[in-house]
Amino acid sequence: MQNTTPIISFVSPVYRAEKILDKLVEEIQKVMLEINEPYEIILVDDRSPDNSWQVMQKLSENFSEVKSIRLSRNFGQHPSIMAGLSQVKGEWVVVLDCDLQDQPKEVLKLYTKAKEGYDVVLAKRKNRQDGFFKRKTSFIFSKIYSFFTDTLYDNEVANFGIYNKKVIDAILDISDYIKFFPLFVKFVGFSTTAIEVEHAEREEGNSTYTLSKLISLAFNTIISFSNKPLKLFVKFGLTISGISFLLGIYNLYLAITSQVEVLGYSSIIVSIWFLSGVIITTIGVTGIYVGKIFDQTKNRPIFVIDEIK
Repeated sequence: MQNTTPIISFVSPVYRAEKILDKLVEEIQKVMLEINEPYEIILVDDRSPDNSWQVMQKLSENFSEVKSIRLSRNFGQHPSIMAGLSQVKGEWVVVLDCDLQDQPKEVLKLYTKAKEGYDVVLAKRKNRQDGFFKRKTSFIFSKIYSFFTDTLYDNEVANFGIYNKKVIDAILDISDYIKFFPLFVKFVGFSTTAIEVEHAEREEGNSTYTLSKLISLAFNTIISFSNKPLKLFVKFGLTISGISFLLGIYNLYLAITSQVEVLGYSSIIVSIWFLSGVIITTIGVTGIYVGKIFDQTKNRPIFVIDEIK
């Protein structure tokens, strides 16, 4: 099998997973015995601070179907996925997290569905086993993202799914500096469906996504995929201008009819602070977009591979 071109490639980003990698590979091997197709397993170490890399090296030594990749530093989950995707050889590619919440046994369902003629089969997590905080933040992100991009984003779908190689090639051709795999899948299109799969509890540890990281990911993703924040500020500015114009006409009327009263200090100060805040915020949002354009034009790689075993 090892000298045969794989039909299915598994890609899993690895971070703080030294205790569960053996089981991850074992579960993949079990389901591939049922599917009975040549396969490869690509594990990408996002420069994990534990002994994940050492475990990955042993797995590569013991199983020829396992390829281990180590990045030069911590680049993040989605650049790690891209690093793995850049190495795949299979006709079909399965992307799954290493924490075993995405259960390898469900790949049989995904692959069976894909053979009906779909290019993308997404795993829709039934009865999510994430904690309350993660489920709520995921829900809030989906609503905010849907609002700012005028699209439907399903928070029950994440990275887990099976993808035809042409889909992966199209995703790798996207040159966006900010990477978010599920949205790239949505962007490239192709024949897509979703099926329900069982979602498991984490085998070990907790999610490494802190609140600040989640906010940063959501903010960067929205800025990368939508210019609606700029449009909203334009609309808001026009609304303020319209109200100011009407108030100007009203005050002109008061002046003509000799009804002008001395305006209060408080109202002037409030107006100045309010409009100054609007202006500064608008300039700030515009500056963020300019900054992202600057990052994009530098054309730096989103990941750097240190070792491959």
